[in-house]
Amino acid sequence: MAIIEVRDLGKRYGPRVAVDSVSFEVAEGEIFGVLGPNGAGKTTTVECVSGLRKPDSGSVAVLGERPADVRASIGVQLQASELPERMRVGEALALFSSFYPSPADWSARLGLTSHLKAEFGQLSGGLKQRLAIALALVGSPRVAVLDELTTGLDPQARRDTWSVIEDVRAAGVTILLVTHFMEEAERLCDRVAVFRAGRIVALDTPSALVSRVDGATRVRFVPSEPLDVALLEALPEVTSVSAVGEQLVVSGSENLLHAVTSLLARRQVVARQLRVDQVSLDDAYVELTGGRDGADR
Repeated sequence: MAIIEVRDLGKRYGPRVAVDSVSFEVAEGEIFGVLGPNGAGKTTTVECVSGLRKPDSGSVAVLGERPADVRASIGVQLQASELPERMRVGEALALFSSFYPSPADWSARLGLTSHLKAEFGQLSGGLKQRLAIALALVGSPRVAVLDELTTGLDPQARRDTWSVIEDVRAAGVTILLVTHFMEEAERLCDRVAVFRAGRIVALDTPSALVSRVDGATRVRFVPSEPLDVALLEALPEVTSVSAVGEQLVVSGSENLLHAVTSLLARRQVVARQLRVDQVSLDDAYVELTGGRDGADR
């Protein structure tokens, strides 16, 4: 069942097109990732899904209704969330809980119970993010929109937050996750939509996107003696060969390593500093978007 349906979504800011005919669906219980460089239209799209912005064209349905009509069922953690520096964690939770007839208490699950008397300004980046998640979920939403959740966190805090998101999904919440971190998308997302210049240029599972990249495996080595690159290029498993100083970088299919080492053995060439790399979602992302330039829309 599709819990979010976006059809031909369009949004302009004056003459500038921020989102151009975007369409996608999110299944119930899914973690759906939204990726793309700054300025690609990610934030504008999720703000339309959240009911925070009105589309200029197309349609958005959440739970079969307009977002504005089911706002209590949508929890939102914005890209930049701030509270008064002196407000205590417990006070923020009590305030947001007062907005709902049957609020949900996520403080224990999110590790906030020992920080209820702490002031917002005293919290670490990780705890601020946990509080933002708790406030987004206090209304027991069926959909949570999380925008750049782990930006600015150290690696350990980021991984701790990932575990929290997995717990949220396990509780039955569908998640729309905007992120710049490819490792985050690979770990958490069932599917991802890659945005570029206001459009979706790819939509699939992370593993399927990686498989689209030419040369899914790379072998790097320094040959013990000069090697004719044409011999490597002639192998059916090889898609490309390049040189970085003395090092050769050979890209190709999953059987690449065996093909290359067999050739080297026949030529009695030793592969020094041998390393095998698997193409990641980051590689697929760069190929699909051409980089990370621009400014958020």
